[in-house]
Amino acid sequence: MKMRFSYLIFCVLALALSGTAQEKPAQGKKYTKKEEHRTVAQVLDRTVTNLERDFVPAAEAMPEDKYGFAPTEGEFKGWRNFGQQIKHVAAVNYELGAALLQEKPPTDVNDEAGPASTTTKADILKYLHDSFVYVHKAIETINDKNLVETVKSPFGEGSVTRLGLATSVAWHGFDHYGQMVEYLRMNGIVPPASR
Repeated sequence: MKMRFSYLIFCVLALALSGTAQEKPAQGKKYTKKEEHRTVAQVLDRTVTNLERDFVPAAEAMPEDKYGFAPTEGEFKGWRNFGQQIKHVAAVNYELGAALLQEKPPTDVNDEAGPASTTTKADILKYLHDSFVYVHKAIETINDKNLVETVKSPFGEGSVTRLGLATSVAWHGFDHYGQMVEYLRMNGIVPPASR
């Protein structure tokens, strides 16, 4: 529990810092410091965009015939294969987005495994893409007034804050992204973010 709380604090601090980061000026242009007001939704949405920019290209980088790859030796026994990792993240995106919107997920999440009928690389990538569209829509509903308002937890009984749900999108996705990077490298593929 203490480790989880520390991790949550780390995530909140990382979100706060990402919201204050300045973009590098284009080559040949001078940097001018300009204060820019960002809404809570914009800051939180940026974390989802950052995840999406790493996660989707990694999902696209694996050849379709390797989507069923999962390591079988060592500490990897029983883990999801590459395609299952992607569908899981997409399914949880739908669950988190639905909780933020206080509605049922608009598609089959199949106990966080994604639809059993979604098996091709193209279909898995579409399911992933659509999940990001949906979670972006949900994050847009967060504002200063409802940020710490509680909603029903998508993971059992109880309630959670909108902030907690929104930060879960990024940390959960990056957790699985790290696993996908391992799978890519085990197949001789350099992840796009590392090229």
